[in-house]
Amino acid sequence: MNQTEQWTSKLGFILATAGSAIGIGAIWKLPYVAGTSGGGAFFLLFILFTAIVGLPLLLGEFVIGRKTQKEAIRAYQDIAPNTFWPITGYIGVIACFILLSFYSVVGGWILQYLYLSFTGKLSAVSEFGLFFEETIANPWLAVGAQFLFILITIVVVARGIQNGIEAANKYLMPALFLIFMIIIIRSLSLDHAMEGVSFFLKPDFSKFTSESVLFAMGQSFFSLSVGVSVMVTYSSYLDKSQNLPKSAISIVSLNIFISLLAGLAIFPAVFSLGVEPAAGPGLLFIILPSIFQQIPFGQLFLVLFLALFLFATLTSAFSMLEIIVASLAKGRSEKRKKLSWIAGLAIFIVGIPSALSFGVLNEITLFDKNIFDMADFLVSNILMPIGALLISLFIPWKIKKEALIAELQQGAGNVKSWFALWLLLLRYVIPVVIIIVFLDVLGIL
Repeated sequence: MNQTEQWTSKLGFILATAGSAIGIGAIWKLPYVAGTSGGGAFFLLFILFTAIVGLPLLLGEFVIGRKTQKEAIRAYQDIAPNTFWPITGYIGVIACFILLSFYSVVGGWILQYLYLSFTGKLSAVSEFGLFFEETIANPWLAVGAQFLFILITIVVVARGIQNGIEAANKYLMPALFLIFMIIIIRSLSLDHAMEGVSFFLKPDFSKFTSESVLFAMGQSFFSLSVGVSVMVTYSSYLDKSQNLPKSAISIVSLNIFISLLAGLAIFPAVFSLGVEPAAGPGLLFIILPSIFQQIPFGQLFLVLFLALFLFATLTSAFSMLEIIVASLAKGRSEKRKKLSWIAGLAIFIVGIPSALSFGVLNEITLFDKNIFDMADFLVSNILMPIGALLISLFIPWKIKKEALIAELQQGAGNVKSWFALWLLLLRYVIPVVIIIVFLDVLGIL
């Protein structure tokens, strides 16, 4: 059974897909990785690798999804029945299940901080590092906030593609851009703000290392949500008149633009108050609140920034739950609501140990990682690279060249001018890049 639901418009699809890609990777991870990896030099290489790695993979997932009109698992079964290739879809579903289980924990932290900043309680904090540790260690707050985040996600996904995910993204994504612009204007108005802009946009290759290159490679496909077949599922709701190459370019451009906005929002403020740009993951919950506390109307701008980050986190969460629900429903839209609640609550239960891993379960470790970090490592460093590698091999080796051209040309016209280059990247270049990144994160290189 093919998908019975569809996006109502190209804009709805692009906003939803961009929303899936724009989350922790673009707004939280990229600025702190750039801060530790050479600033502008890292950002330049990130753009380059996004163009030669992320974009071809994204377009490939679009082709698989729209060609079959089926979600992640059945799409691979449709093209390559009675082979091992459908494991690619299973990897994507499992990865999204685990990812959302700990991603919802971070979403819960954001909800807590948004509430505390909105009520003014955060402005009374003097030591943000200690406060953050105490907040995430509180078991009732951690699990309760995680449940609230999952609840919001379930309610939206249960309403379906058009009335749920698409409708939510049509409000959340424009709001995200608007809040970003307000924060950037305020950030650029601070003293010494241009030093932060220069750090972020002016490449300084003297601070660049081989590790920075690997970080840029990894960020290029992690930030686009490729490798877990989310985009296969999202594109299965497209009709044949949509221009897939143009849509892929639009989404990649939006993702790079959001990454640019994130840097322009954060680095001017960081440099204005003399904070070390290589602050790491604590940038959002420790460094930024202390920065906003020191500027006029800082509480207002902190509320706006946390709202922005919540919107971006939710739009990514929608796509993670959607791939799971779609795989369970198998095109039967009447089962969506029930399956959304079952899958969402199961994810919440599985995520409870991650929520407690900074408090009552903090002594439970594996390879010197707590439960949260272990789940993160499993998804980001094992499942996503394997999934991306399988997809990059599946498209050129298992789908006939004529079928690929025919699918791409529907809604796009003649694609033969760049088709050979796209296939070359998928067949030879991208697998090598993914293997290099994979071996590096495992400490083999």
